Amino acid sequence: MITYQKKTLKNSLTVIANRDRASRMAAVNILYRVGARNERAERTGLAHLFEHLMFRGTHNVPDFDTPVQMACGENNAFTNNDYTDFYITLPVDNIETALWLESDRMTGLNLSAEAVEIEKRVVIEEFRQRYLNQPYGDQNMILRDMVYTSHPYRWATIGISPDHIEHASLEEIQDFYHRFYHPSNAILSVSADIEPERVFELAEKWFGDIEDTPYPIPAITPEPEQREARRKTVERDVPATTITIAFQMGDRLSRDFFLGDITSDLLAGGDSARLYERLIKKKQLFANVNAYISGDVDRGMFVFTGQLHPTTSEAEAEAAFWEEIDDLKSCNITSYELEKVKNKFEANTLFGELNVMNKAMNLGYYEMIGDLPLINREVDIYRSLSAEDVADFSRRTFRPENSSTLIYRAKQ
Repeated sequence: MITYQKKTLKNSLTVIANRDRASRMAAVNILYRVGARNERAERTGLAHLFEHLMFRGTHNVPDFDTPVQMACGENNAFTNNDYTDFYITLPVDNIETALWLESDRMTGLNLSAEAVEIEKRVVIEEFRQRYLNQPYGDQNMILRDMVYTSHPYRWATIGISPDHIEHASLEEIQDFYHRFYHPSNAILSVSADIEPERVFELAEKWFGDIEDTPYPIPAITPEPEQREARRKTVERDVPATTITIAFQMGDRLSRDFFLGDITSDLLAGGDSARLYERLIKKKQLFANVNAYISGDVDRGMFVFTGQLHPTTSEAEAEAAFWEEIDDLKSCNITSYELEKVKNKFEANTLFGELNVMNKAMNLGYYEMIGDLPLINREVDIYRSLSAEDVADFSRRTFRPENSSTLIYRAKQ
């Protein structure tokens, strides 16, 4: 169990503190409620661009990494469709270095024309290398655009096109910063051997004087329920054909999220899981195969995907996936394999609680999704799930009219 205390500063910054008496390291995590979901379809990729820009330095600290390294720390960040996360680990005695740096770049980021142009070029090059010029690079982008018709999840975090970043004006970028990077849109979470009250004092010292500049964030219209099957075939210069079948599923706080997660582990949670044992080892239809959930805050995706052997037809591969789905619907699930998946989840949770960075990051995440106490309830939720629950989830979710099938065909 992760113990924590929470406080909201007068400027509406949320602060969460976990005391870890066993660690001499401190983890400082700051999460901003901004991701690709907060972009316009005409100008995507800005949230990811800001992940880069936040390391360009500020007017007070031109080089962000040097003070972190001098404090014997490490730092990094990531962006997804729902939020952007920045984290620093360093010796507990140096925690104020992290708080100073994070408070400084919350308000004083260097958004000069030169700094912005440098990072725009970096992001555009990343887009080209990882998505446009990489084998299978655009596969997930195509899939998202099939599964979602109106929700901003229909584009990847990197954006729809590098042109969106290239043509973004300095004014647009500065407006994005002021709109989303301010106290009431942030969650500061700390895990260290420090009393929570002291964490709150330090948060007040470094963040308390920052003026909040809240902007109204438009509500996002939920994705309509899918009512007919969707199919698409593309040809690319790749080594082998892949088949992907995606289904819409429940949001992060729904019971279906946990059912989807445990189902994906039953199917693809290691070399002893169903898809590997049956479709690779026994039937030898695929070179590799996977099943996973997207884990989005809003309505997400459950995805089956596999790379075909040269001797496997597309029809055979697709039929094999549906056979596995039918088996789940029939509740052919043993107590042994279900218990194995539950034990694995519980073990991973317990091991994760030994790491201060995992705890700080998770505290920010669960606060962001709107149910901080869930951080300590999830093991019990997974333990409560039965084979019939999984079968019921499969029958409700894995319906042909709820499917999006992408054939990503290797050119002959």
